[in-house]
Amino acid sequence: TSVLLLFPSMSKDLSELMKEATKEVHEQAENTPFMKNFQKGQVSLQEFKLVTASLYFIYSALEEEIERNKDNPVYAPVYFPAELHRKAALEEDLKYFYGSNWRKEIPCPEATQKYVERLHYIGKNHPELLVAHAYTRYLGDLSGGQVLKKIAQKALQLPSTGEGLAFFTFDGVSNATKFKQLYRSRMNALEMDHATKKRVLEEAKKAFLLNIQVFEALQELVSKSQENSHPVQLKAELRTRNVNKSYEHGPVSGKESERTNRRHTDMMPTTPLVRWILALSFLAMTVAMGLFAM
Repeated sequence: TSVLLLFPSMSKDLSELMKEATKEVHEQAENTPFMKNFQKGQVSLQEFKLVTASLYFIYSALEEEIERNKDNPVYAPVYFPAELHRKAALEEDLKYFYGSNWRKEIPCPEATQKYVERLHYIGKNHPELLVAHAYTRYLGDLSGGQVLKKIAQKALQLPSTGEGLAFFTFDGVSNATKFKQLYRSRMNALEMDHATKKRVLEEAKKAFLLNIQVFEALQELVSKSQENSHPVQLKAELRTRNVNKSYEHGPVSGKESERTNRRHTDMMPTTPLVRWILALSFLAMTVAMGLFAM
């Protein structure tokens, strides 16, 4: 009892503390004009593709470290690969948008690489902090995913069959509300002393800021290309990662042709202001809506 009097927050569940700790950065994203633009369907395919590529690198790193620590008691209770893991879904989306050679096509900006390096560092050295990243990303995506899916599908005129939107589809979760309750209860049951809990909360805020930095970097790149009034090769300004040197060459199918036409559509000009707004809108909507629904 004396401990609780000294540290009132110790009496609160970790999920509630996480929500409180990220409230300020949450509001920063929620109150920007960018979120409103996304709600109006003002998102371009080029920005959407760049976002998807960065998310692939982030989730690949996160899930690699989760697998490394799946039997570790500091993470094992919240290990739900079938329900939550997104790497395979993002691979489907990237193949749809970029074609069969997508591994060679997708860019990895420096800000994304910084996020990836942080995930690997904590996975190897401080696995108790993984829950902060998992909770922030997975429950955020699960919460706002269906709304974002509908907006993106309409704005980008994507197929009604869901191609290009696998990231937002959680086939392993039949009831999102009940699953989030289960996840929170498992997370709240993790054994943590006060010092560890504080470190987890700080890591949750860091995860949020790392996400913002990733999207700010993409926004800056696209804005620069428009200010220069001529197209730039994104791969020349972004650090690319050759994840897999082996890929298949084959005849162009109907879907490949559709993807090629869609990539040509990416080059349609828009005003610098609109392009500048669009780059961050996806981030603001994803994070703000996701965390709000947590």
